[in-house]
Amino acid sequence: MPSTYVDRGIIKWSPFDALVGYHSLLEEMRYRLGKKEKPMLSDDDYQELNWKLEQALRESREIEIRYYVDGYIRFTFGSVKKVDYQKKCIVLSTSEALKAEDIIEIRFV
Repeated sequence: MPSTYVDRGIIKWSPFDALVGYHSLLEEMRYRLGKKEKPMLSDDDYQELNWKLEQALRESREIEIRYYVDGYIRFTFGSVKKVDYQKKCIVLSTSEALKAEDIIEIRFV
């Protein structure tokens, strides 16, 4: 008489998670290995970023910003609400503040 297979669900994977901290160690290792160096921008790139930023601020246009943080390139979008020259940061309409030195690219949406 053939027996029917009964799946044990998540219980069968519990021995692989038995080592305390193993999962968090793997996540941290994946994070560190995925990091990249910050791209270098030329003077022309900085001039283009400045021009696009001024135009976006003057015309209240929505922009998409690529920026570098902690080894990764991230994206955000919004309109420029304020440019803080003393803190060297840009405040977007989404109340997100970005350091000017971290910005890599600005695109009009």
